[in-house]
Amino acid sequence: MRSALAIIAAFFLLRAVSLYGDPVRWTIQESVLFTALSFLNTSKYPPSLLFPLVTLGPALVLLWAMDARTPQIFRPVLIFGKVPMFYFLLQIPLIHLIIVVLCYARYGHVHWMFESPTVGQFPITRPPGWGFSLPVVFAIWILVVLALYPLCRWFADVKQERSEAWLSYF
Repeated sequence: MRSALAIIAAFFLLRAVSLYGDPVRWTIQESVLFTALSFLNTSKYPPSLLFPLVTLGPALVLLWAMDARTPQIFRPVLIFGKVPMFYFLLQIPLIHLIIVVLCYARYGHVHWMFESPTVGQFPITRPPGWGFSLPVVFAIWILVVLALYPLCRWFADVKQERSEAWLSYF
């Protein structure tokens, strides 16, 4: 907890003086809320010292708060933490499959997803209007997590029941 508070304090100190840590300085806005948002708005790219401070500090506080006991509402999420590599290896092909199906429904063909006429267009040639809105991306993410939960739960049970060495990698 002391480390978390020190990180948060370092963020506030460095951001307040606005001389080091982020290429974009915060400014006073037309309201207190927008000024606070300007203060908290840090850049991830280009690399910024303030970005990890403002993200890791509160994350460590949350980790400290949940260290003693995980709230009931977050217990299903622990399954993914028990089988991270298994989830990672399954989610990539599932996301690609979903995108191929969505693209076929949207464009009527998907050949452009599997060809690249030039190195500059690698790995795919994007058709006009390529991409999805943020709500659609979140819906796909939620769909993937929900679809993989039963498999991850099954594999977590397998890992708990068996002791083969190769299972420790997943």
